[in-house]
Amino acid sequence: MTHRTAVDDAEGSGRLAPPRVTVIGEALIDVLHRPGEEPVETPGGSPLNVAISLARLGVPTHLLTALGADDRATAIERHAIASAVHILPNARTLAATSCAVAWVDHDGAATYDFDIQWDLPPTELPRTEAVHTGSLALFISPGRDQVMDHLTRASQQHALVSIDPNIRPSILNDRNSVRARFWEALALADVVKLSDEDAAWLYPDRSPRWVLAELLQAGPALAAMTLGRRGAMLSSHVATVQVPAASVVVVDTVGAGDSFMGALIHGLLELRTDAGFGAYHELGPEELSRLGSFAALVAGRTVARNGANPPWIEELLP
Repeated sequence: MTHRTAVDDAEGSGRLAPPRVTVIGEALIDVLHRPGEEPVETPGGSPLNVAISLARLGVPTHLLTALGADDRATAIERHAIASAVHILPNARTLAATSCAVAWVDHDGAATYDFDIQWDLPPTELPRTEAVHTGSLALFISPGRDQVMDHLTRASQQHALVSIDPNIRPSILNDRNSVRARFWEALALADVVKLSDEDAAWLYPDRSPRWVLAELLQAGPALAAMTLGRRGAMLSSHVATVQVPAASVVVVDTVGAGDSFMGALIHGLLELRTDAGFGAYHELGPEELSRLGSFAALVAGRTVARNGANPPWIEELLP
């Protein structure tokens, strides 16, 4: 199947489409260990996966990241190009491209160990409708301070700002520090998405509904939580809904939350197109259900195959 995107159409005319979304964060190599198989290296990292998900849904997407001058960086660049993600210039500034060792169990669940550096090159972001960041980029210095500067400018320019903490306890083991940094980012965000595992680590023994209400108090207009096989819960300042997970046979869960995040941003951009800038500030139950159901569908297509391999928009058409 041949996949075309808005980026393809622009490049065919000799110009790069301006981004609707700029994603900021780590791009790395996942070294996947599955039971009884040899390890396999594939491009990954939550921000890269979100960018891939968005671009495959037809959203012109740029990625601000940091790579090494090595073969792993080349593999990441090729992966991005194949999905029409434009990596912003001067990314090869690290001593080596970061990697994550992922251990996938017999149920398809993955756990990770990381070898990561995070320090962004000085870059001005292109003017964009939305800026997304998350995962280790929100917490690891010195790059974390640069990310916060970009979020501040994006908020001042009235871009849609979204974050996903995607907590990695093997690296981020100081709960109070992580929670404080997360809360600082929340004050700049319009949208926050986290998993039930993130919520359990950040706010032990609290219900999903309590956590989402708490996050909304910090400033976002929309808070969402993925609940694995139980689907997802989405809350605005006027409504809360729970949507079921897609009915699929799970191969592995790598990239599921990132695909959900990309689809959620896609849906919010469509709402803005239809109803103007303020459309997501008072989302009712119908809008929340539509956003959540589409994101669950995209995440379901991802977990039904190996690795972080989100669907192209053509695969979702009836």
